[in-house]
Amino acid sequence: MKEDIKSFTISIYTENNIGLLNRISAIFQRRHINIESLTTSQSEIDGVNRFVIVVNICEDTACKIVKQIEKQVETIRAYYHTEDQTIFTESCMFKIKSDLLFNEPQIQNIIKESNARIVTVNKEFFVLEKSGRRNEIESLRRDLNVFGIMQFVRSGRIAVTKDQMKITELLTAFNNQ
Repeated sequence: MKEDIKSFTISIYTENNIGLLNRISAIFQRRHINIESLTTSQSEIDGVNRFVIVVNICEDTACKIVKQIEKQVETIRAYYHTEDQTIFTESCMFKIKSDLLFNEPQIQNIIKESNARIVTVNKEFFVLEKSGRRNEIESLRRDLNVFGIMQFVRSGRIAVTKDQMKITELLTAFNNQ
């Protein structure tokens, strides 16, 4: 019986060492798994970083990957979660010609309806920022694409779990070593 492919968010707590990103991505590459999104940042504990990786795989594969990642010396702990177990968002920015903002009332309506925020405006361009689910961002991109987007960038997913993770105690103990 073949398992269902689902979107999993893999959270990895690590030391901040050179080459770790390469070794983690190699784990996915060896298994021919495409990384849909990858974000790294400081975790809730100083000196400990967190990777948030989104992949579309079956749960058995997610479990195996987490075990493989935890074998890396710098990895403190790794977890996998389904979308139902996390609260997540992405951010994006659009750079668009300024004259459109003043000459196309439809753009103003799109901005208002999408809850996007104007970050800056000058003579040549304006910049919009939008946070939300990927489908919301893609919908806004499609709406604005008609008018011409000069630049577009989207972040990777950032996520927290709905349930309490006992990672803070583990990280505090690690940090006090």
